[in-house]
Amino acid sequence: MKGDADDPKALIREAFNIEGITEPECRTVFLDWALGIPMDQDTQLVIQRVLEQYKAEPQDHPMITTLKNGLEAMSKPKRRGGWKSRPRP
Repeated sequence: MKGDADDPKALIREAFNIEGITEPECRTVFLDWALGIPMDQDTQLVIQRVLEQYKAEPQDHPMITTLKNGLEAMSKPKRRGGWKSRPRP
């Protein structure tokens, strides 16, 4: 294992090591990382643990911002449209 239980491919760690990484690049890393989280894990809890792990990093780092945005986005329910949102008889 390259990373740890919450970041097995060490994608988040590497994002912090890339000098001058931008927010769009961090979003790409985040998406790749998030797709690797097993379905049986609570993604919000994993993001919180990762944020705790990197709390010593500058809080204006784009990866911190991206993780916080991911945490916020996951807590907001999304409206479902189409036939899935209609009441069934």
